[in-house]
Amino acid sequence: MRVMISCGEPSGDLYAGALARELRRIDPNVELTGFGGAHLRRAGASLSGDFSGLSVTGLLEVARVLPRTYAIYKRLVADLHAKRPDVLVAVDFPDFNFRLAHAARALRIPVVYYISPQLWAWRPGRMKTMRRIADRVLVIFPFEEKLYRDAGVPVQWVGHPLLDVADSPEPRDRFLQHHGLDATRPVVALLPGSRRNELRAILPGLAAAARLIATKLPGTQFMLARAPYLPDELFASLTEMSDLRVAMIDGGADHVLAAADVALVASGTVTVQAALHGCPMVVVYRLSPLTYRLGRPFVQVDSFAMANLVAGRKIVPELMQDDFTPERVAAEALPLLLDRDAAARMRRDLQLVRSRLGEPGASARAARAVVEVAAGRSTSLG
Repeated sequence: MRVMISCGEPSGDLYAGALARELRRIDPNVELTGFGGAHLRRAGASLSGDFSGLSVTGLLEVARVLPRTYAIYKRLVADLHAKRPDVLVAVDFPDFNFRLAHAARALRIPVVYYISPQLWAWRPGRMKTMRRIADRVLVIFPFEEKLYRDAGVPVQWVGHPLLDVADSPEPRDRFLQHHGLDATRPVVALLPGSRRNELRAILPGLAAAARLIATKLPGTQFMLARAPYLPDELFASLTEMSDLRVAMIDGGADHVLAAADVALVASGTVTVQAALHGCPMVVVYRLSPLTYRLGRPFVQVDSFAMANLVAGRKIVPELMQDDFTPERVAAEALPLLLDRDAAARMRRDLQLVRSRLGEPGASARAARAVVEVAAGRSTSLG
């Protein structure tokens, strides 16, 4: 069996790597090729492109990486012609993967879309495109299945792969001690995103909020979960604050979230990750003003944080764009540090999110679906 997998950002690479390992359990001789990062490569895939530096948000940022993105796209299309995989698995990253899927369908190569983009939230007209390009869509949130099915898209809910790939955290006291922190004092986690332009837009505000929190609650300690591939200079706004006690931790988001009393997080997959660990959070995000003005009319939801969308109501505070100020972040975080009842209420709500993500085994269920499509069996579950 020959499988091409295409993913373009760190979270997609994490899930793609887990999927590739499950495919290899089903067929030890499977040939894995495609586009991704370290997780997919370690799972045994031969990559024609690496996404490092390509995962960005914003119109100007996307324009800067277009030449390299197009070069990788051309290599993958050439691989589709030369290697004729039995199936293409597209993992999120829609602006790239939609085009690659069109190329695959033109060659009569079936397409499985895994970790489907949030079409119901952003530019829903793309659902028609999905109906044309996908032999099966594998969704990770339960509410997505009906939306796709009602739109005539062959769909299967497999559950959330974070349940499979999340690290088992170290005991809290030992983890904090290892990083020079005191387990008897408040601990705030900072997770400012995994893209360079995210850090430039978000980390200075979180760093300023951290200083306000430390002023109001002396003795507060901070941990920053640092995503891979990012240069040191992006973290200068935090590391230059010598008056703050900050532990910089490479990767290890699961350990950081499990050990923190409160997390300040960029909107994205990490809000689900925090929910899995029952970590109270404040969610923030900021785009360039031009990108936000142009994109806001196409957004179809009132909430941005996945934890709120899965819960079906607002359970964690969201501070987006102009609402994202250091003062507002500190004002939302401090009650969660000072009021045990408020923190406990949020933890109970986050348990609801955890219960709605399905059972472990999403990666294995996704792998079986990929094998079915590759083998030419029925692509519709209805």
